[in-house]
Amino acid sequence: MTSAFSEPDSLASVAESLHGEYKVPGGKLVAVDLAVRDEHLHDVRVSGDFFLDPDEALEVIDGALEGASAGMAVVELTTRIEAALVLARTEAVLARPVTMAGFDARAVAMAVRRALGHSTGWGDHAFTYLDPGPLDPAMHAALDEVLGRELAAGRRGPTFRFWEWENPAVVIGSFQSLRNEIDAEAAELYGVQVVRRISGGGAMFMEAGNCITFSLVVPESLVDGMSYEQSYAFLDEWVLSALGAVGVQATYAGLNDIASPAGKIAGAAQKRFVGGAVLHHVTMAYDIDADKMLQVLRIGREKLSDKGTKSANKRVDPVRSQTHLPRAEVMASFLATFRGRYTVVDGSLTGAEVAQAGELVRTKFANPEWTARVP
Repeated sequence: MTSAFSEPDSLASVAESLHGEYKVPGGKLVAVDLAVRDEHLHDVRVSGDFFLDPDEALEVIDGALEGASAGMAVVELTTRIEAALVLARTEAVLARPVTMAGFDARAVAMAVRRALGHSTGWGDHAFTYLDPGPLDPAMHAALDEVLGRELAAGRRGPTFRFWEWENPAVVIGSFQSLRNEIDAEAAELYGVQVVRRISGGGAMFMEAGNCITFSLVVPESLVDGMSYEQSYAFLDEWVLSALGAVGVQATYAGLNDIASPAGKIAGAAQKRFVGGAVLHHVTMAYDIDADKMLQVLRIGREKLSDKGTKSANKRVDPVRSQTHLPRAEVMASFLATFRGRYTVVDGSLTGAEVAQAGELVRTKFANPEWTARVP
């Protein structure tokens, strides 16, 4: 029996049974057993604790997957299953409309991808927790790139780490205009460093002690079959639980924001690497100096117009005001939540990784040409 998440060198040679499972968030478990011959699926059997009516629809789903290419993406498999169910109903193979409760065609496709080793779940990975201590913000940005590249190259597994830094900074998105986002005179006045990161999204105003920032680097297989919007919410699901543990009832809002009834708390950003790695990082306001932020950042009315507010002061609701806990205690609770949900081992950066990051700081993240690449 091959492991549910094994990755055979050649699917063409696989003849034994493969097994994959997918638990629908808030729904039911879907399991798939199958074999692969000549790079196509055979002997497909779907099962689970879901509800399906009429019973004969299960045979239609199995039949839809029989002979499918083992390289099909989630969306292709989903479409294949849905089309087969529609055709079966049209041709009266099924006596009544199909009801799928607790699962859907996409969930079946995800289980198939997991059986083939293309898609993975949180439980299939051990995350290394890194705690390198306070670093220059440019070094943090460089480490994000290094750790993403190392995972994509197979030299490093998934990692999780918080940022700690001493000097104030604004970390702007990869595609933001420097002059449109930053008031250079105010930044110089307050000694605020400007760093451009490799992910998209908006500017992050960060002073030591006033933000909680973390970086998560995962294999792309963990978000296999998900849209960008779905992957943001999926990778931050644990954050909502962590916030709940410190008394903040939060939800995901829009593409990449986390908010509570009192307002926005955090924003996320992602970068995907060739080779199959995803960088996902989040900055959460703890006790932000809104007046200083408004002087350094050029936050215009147009950007705020879709937030339903007239003042940037109201955009970000600090975690401190809702938890009444020290920042270190909040971060410790977050880490405890992450450890409680996933397999986590403590680790450290290698000398080679530190050297690579240092070189990237010199040539890229502290280089004015990179910082002003979008003037």
